[in-house]
Amino acid sequence: MSEIPIFSLEHICFSYPGGGRELFSDLNLSLARGERLGLYGPNGNGKTTLLRLILGLEKPGRGRVLAHGTPIRDEEGWRALRRKVGLVFQQAEDQLFCPTVLEDVAFGPLNLGLDPEEARERSLETIRLMGLDGFENRLTHKLSGGEKKLVSLATVLSMRPEALLLDEPTSGLDPESCARIVRILQNMDTARITVSHDLDFLCAVSSFTMRLEAGGLVRDI
Repeated sequence: MSEIPIFSLEHICFSYPGGGRELFSDLNLSLARGERLGLYGPNGNGKTTLLRLILGLEKPGRGRVLAHGTPIRDEEGWRALRRKVGLVFQQAEDQLFCPTVLEDVAFGPLNLGLDPEEARERSLETIRLMGLDGFENRLTHKLSGGEKKLVSLATVLSMRPEALLLDEPTSGLDPESCARIVRILQNMDTARITVSHDLDFLCAVSSFTMRLEAGGLVRDI
């Protein structure tokens, strides 16, 4: 018997409010433990929207989203999924809103109910994983673009998610920062969907790739 996916999208159709073309038509997608999907496609064809649909930040016109095989029917179900599936935004600034790195990384664990000392220890461990030892008291708004990307990833990893959704994690980064992101992702076995225009990057950090086209997904051979 095959393993039940962490989440599944079944027969999803979606158009933005106000009409216009249908962005997705009968789209199906699932992600199981250990899978590392690289997702690409032209600008404007819905890659970021797809990530938002997974977490209920956008709602489909038709179709359904399942968490561990159970259809999500209400906001409580979406909140439960968001505690287990972490989204890293394309713009790191959208994810960082506390004064210091440690405060930002500890925000998620504290909201999961960890006591302050547990949240601190978990956050420090995650900061070390990102190779940011000594950054705990750094002001987030003074970090470089690459450092902000690493901290935004740390804010999600500190919550110990079952899966990650990464939206253009290397966008705007210099080659050294990109290489650092690649090394971190290659050493991470957390299930994930990584969206990027950089096919070389996707191939380096993914176990398989799919392209989004004509309202659906096509798996590369």
